[in-house]
Amino acid sequence: MLRQRIWFGVLLVAGALVSSPLPAGAQGKAKPKTEAKPKIDAQKLKAELESGDADRIGAALDALAKAGDAGAAAAPAVEALLKKGLSAELTVKALEAAGALKQSSSSAAVAPYVRHRSEDVRRAAAKALSKTKGPDAVKALKHALRHRDAQVRGIAATGLGTLGAKDALPDLFKALAHSVPEAAASIGQLCEPKDCDKFADLTGKHQFDIMSSGFDQILFRAEKEMPEEQKIKVVGRLRELGTKEAGKYLADVKGRWPEGWSKRVKQAIDAAVKATGGSGGGDDE
Repeated sequence: MLRQRIWFGVLLVAGALVSSPLPAGAQGKAKPKTEAKPKIDAQKLKAELESGDADRIGAALDALAKAGDAGAAAAPAVEALLKKGLSAELTVKALEAAGALKQSSSSAAVAPYVRHRSEDVRRAAAKALSKTKGPDAVKALKHALRHRDAQVRGIAATGLGTLGAKDALPDLFKALAHSVPEAAASIGQLCEPKDCDKFADLTGKHQFDIMSSGFDQILFRAEKEMPEEQKIKVVGRLRELGTKEAGKYLADVKGRWPEGWSKRVKQAIDAAVKATGGSGGGDDE
């Protein structure tokens, strides 16, 4: 009887193993779970936004900020609130919602708030513009590079890089010259070879960590966007600099260089690491 029970138990376990999915790795990499966005009734939230009741408006804006672009149909109502004017607290919520909805039509309503007297409001506006995108967003962020608020300037510089606003390069160079360090990375994201050379010429005029944020963007841009010759130029400039921090940075770049990318650039990096006394992982070529 005992033997029968044991055998029955073995059969149950075997059945469970057959019917259960294989563990991750046995059937390939498990797909990462994506967090489902909450289902929303955009029309209902739109009615809440038009209710005139501060609590209801605030709750609706919070819901839209969480819903993201799934609530895009409510964007016109959010824009109407921003044009009408709200308390500072609700304005921040409205700006966050506008950013989450990612509608370029919202940029015109968001833009004026970059100049708001409240630092929370103007910073929220600058962040939102990098998500709403479009010509109005780019124009407002260019102006924001000259704002008295250092955080607004930094957010604007980063936002222009995120938006791929190549026409903002002259503004970003001016911003970098006027102590907006975030402009360096955006210049690296956006520069064509001629502008990349102009940026490299600033080596030694700004702190190395600022310059390296731009060099990083240039070196790790996709090869179809940035010619390998330009990347080799950057490596050469860093090699010529010859400082300990340049060597350390080059060693770090060597360790992060993607497998299968340009061998010529990798060889230049390897040689530069040796020349500057840096030390990086991997075999030298």
